[in-house]
Amino acid sequence: MSDHKKLIETFYTGLSQQNADMMISCYHKDIVFEDPGFGQLQGDRAKKMWQMLCKNGKDLKVEFSDINVSNETGSAHWEAWYTFSQTGRKVHNRIDAKFEFKDGKIIKHTDDFNLHRWASQAIGWKGKLLGGTNFFKKKLHQQTNRLLDKFQP
Repeated sequence: MSDHKKLIETFYTGLSQQNADMMISCYHKDIVFEDPGFGQLQGDRAKKMWQMLCKNGKDLKVEFSDINVSNETGSAHWEAWYTFSQTGRKVHNRIDAKFEFKDGKIIKHTDDFNLHRWASQAIGWKGKLLGGTNFFKKKLHQQTNRLLDKFQP
């Protein structure tokens, strides 16, 4: 098995065990993370996001599959089931991840998922109505980043 494939498996095993330290050990110090919920996060901020999500994800269940790697890049599919804490609503999110590697670590991690679908599940009718708009995306980024600012690992 390639080292990069092992790295991705370790990352998602850490997530499924809500072990942020295990996940962070897979990241390069100059990591750039991006997803529809947080926008772009760099370095320690990206690592802090996983600490926050692992600490607050009370009923998180994760499955990962379809790991593919080359010398420079990788990809995986993962799914998460959890209760969105702000509304108490159940969410099943399907995510496609892309990775870039440097010095044996993940230097770039991009998660892609259907934000409108996520918002419909997490927020309900307001999410169904507004979840596909740039207005909603901007407000969500502001809110998630405010939570991240306040979080103390």
